[in-house]
Amino acid sequence: MPQPRVLILRAPGTNCDEETAYAFERASAKAERWHVNRLLEAPKALAEFQILCLPGGFSYGDDLGAGRILGQRLRQHLAGAMQEFKSAGKLILGICNGFQILIKSGLLLEDDPQVGPPATLTWNDSGRFEDRWVELVGAGSPCVFFAGIERMYLPVAHAEGKFIPRNDVVLHQLRERRQIALRYAVQGAAAGSAFPANPNGAVDDIAAVCDPTGRVCGLMPHPERYIDRTQHPRWTREDLPEAGDGLRVFENAVRYFA
Repeated sequence: MPQPRVLILRAPGTNCDEETAYAFERASAKAERWHVNRLLEAPKALAEFQILCLPGGFSYGDDLGAGRILGQRLRQHLAGAMQEFKSAGKLILGICNGFQILIKSGLLLEDDPQVGPPATLTWNDSGRFEDRWVELVGAGSPCVFFAGIERMYLPVAHAEGKFIPRNDVVLHQLRERRQIALRYAVQGAAAGSAFPANPNGAVDDIAAVCDPTGRVCGLMPHPERYIDRTQHPRWTREDLPEAGDGLRVFENAVRYFA
């Protein structure tokens, strides 16, 4: 199997880049962590990679809103390189803050020039930072990262994770185009927006969204935080497989280039 190169793009405030790089390496990829300024100096270097990942954290302190500053930097200074990367059939993954960045940059869901972004990620209904484990179910999307995955158990840690489409038309389009990749769940069924199973109040229990090709994806849960059984909160009390649920996300990305 060829070893795809993964670019983990970080900025001031990013704090999950090391774990994410390790997860990709466990899946047999070759991961490199770059500060965004390095890519701004050499945008063409992006073409040397097969996977781009925007990890979790608080890029630029979320000072103007979660993911907004880095999202705008990508939109204004790296749009050409990003579009070439997408057009080449490569993979883009945004985790938590990375999901917020993908939304703010327009890389995941294309903006309508008349009315703006089709969706946003905003404050949790609880009005506070939510740090807990959640059940998830696959939604039958073409998403490369969740191929063959029906159920998952992963941690979330965010304050602005509530996915809201602009209107019912956008929500209908996301459903029709099978762009909803994961939903928050209770015992294998969609959570019905009930807290705490749905930790943020996301519309239609949406935890992850992909583009129509399935190659660009953003999710709020953290798969990089559950790649080994000992990371499970009940690992000493339950008979668990050695690999955590999150590892499959990274293995799927690597397998795509086999």
